[in-house]
Amino acid sequence: MRPRRAGHAALLAPAEGACCARLEGRGPSGTLAVVATAGIIVIGNEILSGKVVDTNSPYLCRELRELGVELERIVVIPDVIEVIAGEVRTQSDAFDLVFTSGGVGPTHDDLTLDGVAKAFGEDLVLNEALAARIERAQGSVPNESQLKMARIPSGAVLVDAGDLWFPVVVVNNVHVFPGIPSLLQKKFASVKERFRGEPFRLRRVFLTRRESEIAAVLNAVLAEFPDVQMGSYPRTGREDFYVMVTLESRDEAYLTRSLDELLARLPEGSIQRVE
Repeated sequence: MRPRRAGHAALLAPAEGACCARLEGRGPSGTLAVVATAGIIVIGNEILSGKVVDTNSPYLCRELRELGVELERIVVIPDVIEVIAGEVRTQSDAFDLVFTSGGVGPTHDDLTLDGVAKAFGEDLVLNEALAARIERAQGSVPNESQLKMARIPSGAVLVDAGDLWFPVVVVNNVHVFPGIPSLLQKKFASVKERFRGEPFRLRRVFLTRRESEIAAVLNAVLAEFPDVQMGSYPRTGREDFYVMVTLESRDEAYLTRSLDELLARLPEGSIQRVE
């Protein structure tokens, strides 16, 4: 289990409070780079029942990849406090960063903060600063349903989310986001620099041969460049190419060498284009 910092109910600037437990990876020129691992928990019966299509986890996948964060798990779970608590605790222990989506509104099935509190053995407490923000935002004294959104785990940290009135709630290494895609995206965009590390570099090679014809070449390149992340993606219904091969690495020089080796080994006339 990774050591955790003691939380406190306070407002932090976006640059503070970032998780410090990291994996070591190779950055440019072979130097050691700081690499964070992450998990995503999508919470909502509406996702599991198919009434709503999850677009938040694909968005977070793309954003975290661009930031250089190594995403290792995505889980979709129901609005059940015990289930939320168990998954939050599991991912919090396993990864440097955890992002939850959904379940933070004023209704009966918004139970994410209850689950996060239970995961860390904390109480839900009324945060006066949040209650005051709700009152200012709506121009009247909040009712009980609205105050539900101001009850957060006792060890939570509040991180201001740009020009949005409601901050991001952070408990240990768990970052709680709303399920509404537009709000999640605005909130994440406002705090994402907290998570920036050495980004991945990507190259794409489009081929006019089928996977079975170039599999041996891919295996040979991976044997020589084991640290490159390689993907092979066949396409159907295309006349211009059959396979897209991707190469990714945080080390630009290493990536370039692996790409050069791949291009040199591919059959003559098989390369449609390189991006």
